[in-house]
Amino acid sequence: MDFYFPTELGEQLAFGAAAFTAVVGFIIMFAPGYAMRVFGLAPRGERRDGYAEQRSMGGFYLGFGLSAIMLAQDWIYMALGAAFAMAAFARVISLLSDRGGTVINYVLLVVQVILAALPLGYVFGFFSA
Repeated sequence: MDFYFPTELGEQLAFGAAAFTAVVGFIIMFAPGYAMRVFGLAPRGERRDGYAEQRSMGGFYLGFGLSAIMLAQDWIYMALGAAFAMAAFARVISLLSDRGGTVINYVLLVVQVILAALPLGYVFGFFSA
């Protein structure tokens, strides 16, 4: 089985978003303590439930990113873009409702908007020649 890498720019951008998602998922899944420090989170007291949640979310990102890379279908890229668009929308709600106006939240909002725009832009033909 050969490794598929897209030849057109739009699909390469969508592929890149999926690859980035998978890499971030891998890091979160296997280094949840590091990921929580980067995001300014920490478990409280003796409860370690936060690590399980982080690993689970990392596994989801890793699985979704790898699925998009391996299947390389428009509908998968659309699902990836829609998921990041909804995550960005949820972050905007948090910024407005939860007084979450921190630098990290704004940076992550920009990252999520980009990760939504790349696959959706490819699927809807914004990056075609």
